[in-house]
Amino acid sequence: MRSLLGLAMLGSVAACSTTSYDFADVKPTATRTTTTSFQTGLAYPRFNDRKPHPWDKALAPTSYAIHGTDVSKYQGSVDWGIARESGVSFAFIKATEGGDRVDDMFATHWQEAKASGIPRAAYHFYYFCRTAQDQADWYIRNVPKEKNSLPPVLDMEWNHMSPTCKKRPPASVVRAEMKIFLERLTKHYGKKPIIYTSIDFYEDNRLDLFTGYDWWLRSVSAHPHIRYGTKDFLFWQYTGTGKVPGIKGDADINVFNGTQNEWRAWVAKHTS
Repeated sequence: MRSLLGLAMLGSVAACSTTSYDFADVKPTATRTTTTSFQTGLAYPRFNDRKPHPWDKALAPTSYAIHGTDVSKYQGSVDWGIARESGVSFAFIKATEGGDRVDDMFATHWQEAKASGIPRAAYHFYYFCRTAQDQADWYIRNVPKEKNSLPPVLDMEWNHMSPTCKKRPPASVVRAEMKIFLERLTKHYGKKPIIYTSIDFYEDNRLDLFTGYDWWLRSVSAHPHIRYGTKDFLFWQYTGTGKVPGIKGDADINVFNGTQNEWRAWVAKHTS
């Protein structure tokens, strides 16, 4: 991600996770709004966490300016206005799974996040018992093609909880299916999707070999450059037990890998 933003790559992790930001220059938005004009929420927010990790200060998520969340039906109703005021600057919203499931709360989250001025992207949870083409078509059928939405997201992880699909294809098959799905969505939406993954899935399927896309990486006990090596990332999911005002229960919290200005530029590029 640092190369994408024109920043120094985190071989010197400090270039990415520095604490040298000038907090005095931060002018947070702190008023409720109902709008379709996207805004940056409170910068450098401090969310509570039910099971906080003792982060090294230089690599802590709090050193990043822009934070956001991801939701599905399990979060239930969300007060997106309060969430934005608290520091949620973006949202990843579950839309589809496999080739026949739509998240029960997708339409509500999708509309209400936009109305609150929060940039949002729709994600698809991949299912290994349907073809990549079927799943891409299902996503396209259910996720609106909107100029002002962020790029689509493909969620690639093992689902050991699935009652109907226990398949774990070989790594080469996984990568081939990802390519089919991603290319289909790129062609339809005109935006290259972002890939979300977890450490075990990334390692099992040699996703270090999969290039050409931005990454949203899960790592809740260490900085991504410790868990994923030098892999560039655009977003980092750093907890699944966060506490976000406006969301009941545990919340996933993520950071954008860049500054406030880089965030504004990235959103403008992908929503105009």
